[in-house]
Amino acid sequence: MKNKRLRSQDWFGKEGKDGFIYRAWMKNQGIPADFFEGKPVIGICNTWSELTPCNAHFRDLAESVKKGVLEAGGFPVEFPVMSLGETLIKPTAMLYRNLASMDVEESIRANPVDGVVLLCGCDKTTPSLIMGACSVDIPTLVISGGPMLKGHWRGKDIGTSDVWRFAEAYKLGEISQKEFVEAEACMARTQGHCAVMGTASTMATMVEALGLSLPNNAAIPAADARRKVISQLSGRRIVDMVKEDLTLSKVLTRKAFENAIMINAAIGGSTNFVIHLLAIAGRIGVELNIEDFDKYSHNVPLLANIQPSGEFFMEDLYYAGGLPAVIKELASIIHQDALTVNGKTMGENCEDAEKFDLNIISSLENPFKPESGIVVVKGNLAPNGAVIKPSAATPKLMKHRGQAVVFETIEDYHARIDDPALEIDENSIMVLKNVGPKGYPGMAEVGNMGIPKKLLLKGVKDMVRISDGRMSGTGFGTVVLHVSPEAAAGGTLAFVQNGDWISLDVENRSLELEVSPEELEQRKLNWQPLDLGINRGYVNLYIKHVEQAHLGADMDFLKGKSGSTVTRDSH
Repeated sequence: MKNKRLRSQDWFGKEGKDGFIYRAWMKNQGIPADFFEGKPVIGICNTWSELTPCNAHFRDLAESVKKGVLEAGGFPVEFPVMSLGETLIKPTAMLYRNLASMDVEESIRANPVDGVVLLCGCDKTTPSLIMGACSVDIPTLVISGGPMLKGHWRGKDIGTSDVWRFAEAYKLGEISQKEFVEAEACMARTQGHCAVMGTASTMATMVEALGLSLPNNAAIPAADARRKVISQLSGRRIVDMVKEDLTLSKVLTRKAFENAIMINAAIGGSTNFVIHLLAIAGRIGVELNIEDFDKYSHNVPLLANIQPSGEFFMEDLYYAGGLPAVIKELASIIHQDALTVNGKTMGENCEDAEKFDLNIISSLENPFKPESGIVVVKGNLAPNGAVIKPSAATPKLMKHRGQAVVFETIEDYHARIDDPALEIDENSIMVLKNVGPKGYPGMAEVGNMGIPKKLLLKGVKDMVRISDGRMSGTGFGTVVLHVSPEAAAGGTLAFVQNGDWISLDVENRSLELEVSPEELEQRKLNWQPLDLGINRGYVNLYIKHVEQAHLGADMDFLKGKSGSTVTRDSH
């Protein structure tokens, strides 16, 4: 630190009028003068919001971080950024991920911070904060909010994945509205994000797998006092990271991304992992493409028996040894020499990890499922790829040929899905268009379309479903997602008609629309994209500049980084 001038001294270290202004107004908060004399200033980027219930305990976590920063000789400053609450925000939190990342990037760069701690938990808060921080590239450490404790309802452990099961039971009249409301309180009974390996838990796992957090960050429950302890230890560590000049780009190497893909496969992570990791790679400048997810997760089995791919919950994973125990099991295939934010390698962090429950964390030799991870399928229906999660799918549907039942929009789907006259059977393939990045806009989590009531009554539990949208990480089924190019961008998906034959062959990575090139060209002649009637504001900007799913759905002008230098001085 003696050899490298702190960023914050370009504000607080100035003499005369400028220094007076920078320091004086900060002192109205009761800050002693010596805090401005060379202490590393640590920004605590907080996504606390009562509209983001998963992150509603972050005020307490921030206080724990501050304790650690002060103990290590730093100067903590907490600041808010846009918070994205998955359960409330409309039309979809994904629409605002890129906007929140812009907020984070500009907030970090524009202010006198030498290092930053990112407090994130709910689905999009994690990738948006990391994306923004990558574009500045100063020392950065991530703390996840932790999963809520598993719910209990009528003698059964429940979590977010049960919402889809409850919905089907409600549709069939097997549970009442009163019972539905009763289950709500029983499921979300503590602070924290989803208790299963949904997108929030997948993002927390991704953070630890990338080396951006202290060990065990991913699985400590939000209600567990150890979540505050890891926050305090993180506050201490970020001060040392500033002294060591350990920036994000030194941790987020190609090896880190490959590790994250392999570890995501082993824990049965959400398909949303693909779109967020691609966006993060694009910001930090690491070459990563959609094929890498198939390549590096291929032959990685499912080791963590966590819903929706397995049976248990995130708190169970923590008690069974946490993510370090899973990573240690993968020692023979991951990059153990990848650097992490505590200054140690991934291998060093996990060398003493133990497994305490083989029903929850298995071995490479005897895994829960042989095929996990993300499979990328391609063909004329998805020239740039689409993704499917085998561990959450029905094995007999992994190779399937059926006729398309097409829904042009999500509104069309809702209007017709339970119409007794809908021509559909268990062999059909449900196709949903115009729910991609541009078409929704924002690429909503509607890809795991509910099965028609008349088929549920026949006992049908799963069908092949295809869309250019996403699926909740808590969801399951034989669902093909992220079809690229999307329908709204003129991809082949736009031209699928009722009755067309579609072939899915996951083993051979194939997704084909059995329509001749000549017929497709004819259909294109009369095609008109949907007019969403949006001509102003952020959403208009988003539609014009968002990239396709196979590139991470970031905005084209946000790729890469601008660094931490502020080029103009206002005083």
